[in-house]
Amino acid sequence: MHPAAFLIAPSASNAWLVPAALAGIALIVALISYGKVHPFLSLTLGSLVVGLLAGFSVADSLAAFGKGFGETAAGVGALIALGAMFGKLLADSGGADQIVDTIVGRSRARTLPWAMALVGAVIGLPMFFEIGVVLLMPVIYLVARRSGQSLIRIGIPALAGLSAMHGMVPPHPGPLVAISALGADLGITIALGVAIAVPSVVLAGPLFARYAARWVEVPAPAASGDAGGGAIAAGSATSAPHAAVTARRPSFGVTMATVLLPVALMLGKALVDIFAVHGVLRTVLDSLGTPLIALLIAVLVAMLTLGRGSGMDRRAVAASLERSLPGIAGILLIVAAGGGFKQTLVTTGIGQLVADWVAHSGLSVLLLAWLVAVFIRLATGSATVATVTASGILAPLVTTLGAGETSLLVLAIGAGSLFFSHVNDAGFWLVKEYFGLTVGQNLKTWSVMETLLSVFGLIFVLLASLVI
Repeated sequence: MHPAAFLIAPSASNAWLVPAALAGIALIVALISYGKVHPFLSLTLGSLVVGLLAGFSVADSLAAFGKGFGETAAGVGALIALGAMFGKLLADSGGADQIVDTIVGRSRARTLPWAMALVGAVIGLPMFFEIGVVLLMPVIYLVARRSGQSLIRIGIPALAGLSAMHGMVPPHPGPLVAISALGADLGITIALGVAIAVPSVVLAGPLFARYAARWVEVPAPAASGDAGGGAIAAGSATSAPHAAVTARRPSFGVTMATVLLPVALMLGKALVDIFAVHGVLRTVLDSLGTPLIALLIAVLVAMLTLGRGSGMDRRAVAASLERSLPGIAGILLIVAAGGGFKQTLVTTGIGQLVADWVAHSGLSVLLLAWLVAVFIRLATGSATVATVTASGILAPLVTTLGAGETSLLVLAIGAGSLFFSHVNDAGFWLVKEYFGLTVGQNLKTWSVMETLLSVFGLIFVLLASLVI
């Protein structure tokens, strides 16, 4: 039987479909959390278990998984690769340091936490979370030391901005997969994502940090070779362990224009769709605002403005682009396997069964999406796994939603994926070690901040749903 036929005639009764889905999810959680098995293998095995328990043969289960794996890799893989290239050029050229130094250098002591939140958000747009943390930590140390403020007071706002972009705003892998799985409009999702992320960062970042710094007092580490004085972020380019040595930095204006270029192109496409613009302008913006084209243009422009603009020659630019790709191999496999798991849920009819249940339960779709993502986040520790799995479970619901509501569904899932980072999350340990905290201190600062981001994100999503 062709896999598409399963959508019409699932091979197992409805009574077995939900237990099959729960068994598959439980296996994925157990393998990742307790077995320490790579999420790619866990998602693959979980998909096969779902298919077999739903009554499919091994061949049909593999066909469903392979279909979703291939479609997700084709639709999202190139975007993730281009995003990684862009982020690597931004770091290696010194452009990221230029953004940090300019924003922080023009801030007063009272506004430094707010400036750091802005820095984290801007750096978080094109960069993966782990890379952003490595880049920002030397700056956080310097700013805390020279301002005389607590490491928590300065660092939590920066991490809030970085984390919010990672969980809710494309072109990060999780939101991209959710957009692909749910068929959401990328431009609308970016616009709503930024609108929801900004107030969430304000509340969970600078405002929360004022209280967190009282609970956990962490002075900045002693300077190593820093004689004091000078600009707040002086030397941050050489402090970042992955930054290349360049002859000069690109200017702040050029760097910001390059960072915001793909966002502007994709938002332009969304605006012509929203306002029903016709003619040549619509054709041009529709083409340029296509995610693949927008990111491809951004990388090509960055090669000139960031790469050559910082004094890198052609070989150095090529080497920077090449070094960006090995690090994302695991992310690509996880994302694609998540797509395979999603397709297995859809093909077996489990997704439609969940959709029918939600339709008759009266439960808010957005709240349900958030809860599903929260559960998987708590169980696996991975925001990306939580997003791709929740998207697969909820994909059949979008047939009854408009474009704006579908984008809000993506953001509800993204917000849920940030909930309460704890000991099974690699980011938890990364932050703990950089800040020199105990596990308890990290739970009271980093973990609470992530939870606040998640909860405030849901609140603002629900508020937005009242007018969209």
